[in-house]
Amino acid sequence: MQGKTALVTGAAGGIGDAIVQALAERGVRVAAVDRDADRLRDRAKAAVEQDLRVYAFPADITSSAEVDSLVDDVEALVGPVDYLVNGAGVLRLAEARSLTDDEWATTFAVNTTGVFFVSRAVVNRMVTRGHGAIVTVASNAAGTARTEMSAYAASKAAATMFTKCLGLEVAKYGIRANIVAPGSTYTPMLTSMWKDEQGANASLDGVPEAYRVGIPLRKLAQPGDVADAVVFLLSDRASHITMHDLTVDGGAALGV
Repeated sequence: MQGKTALVTGAAGGIGDAIVQALAERGVRVAAVDRDADRLRDRAKAAVEQDLRVYAFPADITSSAEVDSLVDDVEALVGPVDYLVNGAGVLRLAEARSLTDDEWATTFAVNTTGVFFVSRAVVNRMVTRGHGAIVTVASNAAGTARTEMSAYAASKAAATMFTKCLGLEVAKYGIRANIVAPGSTYTPMLTSMWKDEQGANASLDGVPEAYRVGIPLRKLAQPGDVADAVVFLLSDRASHITMHDLTVDGGAALGV
């Protein structure tokens, strides 16, 4: 992977940050994208101090025009994009009948439409070069019903199927598109769901009243666990894998 260029969205978040680090440590030039400009610049500065090549690109992926400009800038300043990681995501918790218009729209704007905008902009450039690899970070909730997560689960299911269809269409150009579906991962998104100090135990043990099983491996995923799966699917070790949905959840979805 040495000398390749990657674009990673959601780069200031827990999983996104781990993906940026894992790629940069392998000699990849990483264009780190997030709308949190301050955290993004801190992340890039920390990478430079480690002699890693990480470049901050603050952007809102829910804007088609901004995404097109972003990809132009990345290719001009960092290099032609070999790897794309769709890592940006938001979570709005509420029962389906209580979701507001804004909560629903925001969830899909980031988790689904943002994946479409960024993938389209990057893939149209990959096609002319005849190679590339894409990973969309979805969720095990895309295939397993969860209470109070209808918007999130539906948006991730849509992003999953979009990525598979994209992978089918661009395979003839030597481009692969896969999905990594994390379960409970120790990030701010997960801890924001905890109501008290027993939150971690609820993830491990399950919540019967919410029809949610626990984690058979009896541990939360760390962001690095997800990053390892992403790096594998981007790498040449996965050169014959495309349209695959790799679940990284310690068995929480019971293999579904």
